[in-house]
Amino acid sequence: MRTILVASALSLIIALLGTPLWIRLVRRLGYGQMIREEGPQAHLGKRGTPTMGGTVFIVAALVGYLIAHLATTTRPTVSGVLVLLLMTGLGVVGFVDDYIKVFKQRSLGLRSGAKMIGIIIVGAVFALLSLRFPNGYDITPATTHLSFLRDFGPSIGPYLFVGWALLMIAGTSNAVNLTDGLDGLAAGAVGSVLGAYVLIGNWQLRNSCTLIGLAPNCYTVRDPLDLAVVASAVLGALVGFLWWNAPPAKIFMGDTGSLGLGGVIVGLAVMTRTQLLFIILGGLPVIITLSVIIQVGSFKMTGKRVFKMAPLQHHFELSGWAETTIVVRFWLISMLCVAAGLALFYIEWMPGH
Repeated sequence: MRTILVASALSLIIALLGTPLWIRLVRRLGYGQMIREEGPQAHLGKRGTPTMGGTVFIVAALVGYLIAHLATTTRPTVSGVLVLLLMTGLGVVGFVDDYIKVFKQRSLGLRSGAKMIGIIIVGAVFALLSLRFPNGYDITPATTHLSFLRDFGPSIGPYLFVGWALLMIAGTSNAVNLTDGLDGLAAGAVGSVLGAYVLIGNWQLRNSCTLIGLAPNCYTVRDPLDLAVVASAVLGALVGFLWWNAPPAKIFMGDTGSLGLGGVIVGLAVMTRTQLLFIILGGLPVIITLSVIIQVGSFKMTGKRVFKMAPLQHHFELSGWAETTIVVRFWLISMLCVAAGLALFYIEWMPGH
């Protein structure tokens, strides 16, 4: 528990103090956000806002995580390091995308194919390594089973697992990227999911099969406590960043941040054996992604649009909602999704169940 508190506090302080320094540096270099001409006209006034802010909270989370382990004389675990590796690797892909945008002064960075190749390479390395490194109980960071509250059903085999992991990683990173359309929206939504994984990791530790034996409903997770430390470190860093990213944002996280955040939450889902529960916990990015799929599908099949603009948050912008109203209401939706996911996670422990 001390490691969780130290990691979150250090990450928060580093991000809170480091973000304004990054803002000054980005302004000095002239790395301002490019805005798509086809987007909402109200966004054109945001052109030139410092971007690539995800760099700050990724670094803050890494430093907070490492120093917390040093301060509490505990060792980082394979599971925690792999999740941070996934976050950092996808963050690097996003950084390259952001850099091309600001360097070439265009609203599109990496070509979609090149970005997807980068995501696949990082995701494949994560998936393959997660099936290795068994501990003394022969538990590996991930398994070749699907999971909801824990693993279920027969093994799908390593090849199908890697494919499934890549689908989750690509889908989640792009879903968070689509959610990052308004000031503070993605940071607040992902923050609530990270908070859920702090609770889940702690509960899995207290009810680990390695501690209480093969008791009913115990969890076979390799490093539940350190996964909670990872979630708390990223959450603390995100809160520090959100102080400056809240409407009206003084900095944007860019693809650096959105891809990195997508990586850390899907990595936590894989390692805690809550892959399908994650769809509920991350309900807001799922809803926003579905709005894009519905919009594109409807236009291709009927020539008509369901929404005034996709992703969904822009539909409400064009409907006259204030940006802060949309952000706060979408945060509430995200919290409700997280509450529903946690209720499902804990329901089997309720008396009489």
